[in-house]
Amino acid sequence: MENDDLIPAEEFCVYHNIEYSFISSLQDSGLIRVTSVEHNSYIPSDELEKLEKFVRLHYDLEINVEGIETINHLLQKIDLLQKEILHLRNIAAIADLSSE
Repeated sequence: MENDDLIPAEEFCVYHNIEYSFISSLQDSGLIRVTSVEHNSYIPSDELEKLEKFVRLHYDLEINVEGIETINHLLQKIDLLQKEILHLRNIAAIADLSSE
């Protein structure tokens, strides 16, 4: 991963007006990845969307990290089920075309 793909955690915290301890808690619970380079913490750019969602859940809706873990787990399950439904619909469509 190149350094261009890393956002300094400190800058993220200043921009969003949050404490680094929140990011650390998310990392400890396995919700996000944080990379250390030369004693500085960086957030991979592919984690930003997820991290910003967690910031909104915590600071706007006052949901604690354990609640965020639960919400994240349920959203992942919903996504998996939606993909499974799409797959099954595609199979059904193919079967319908084959029977014509």
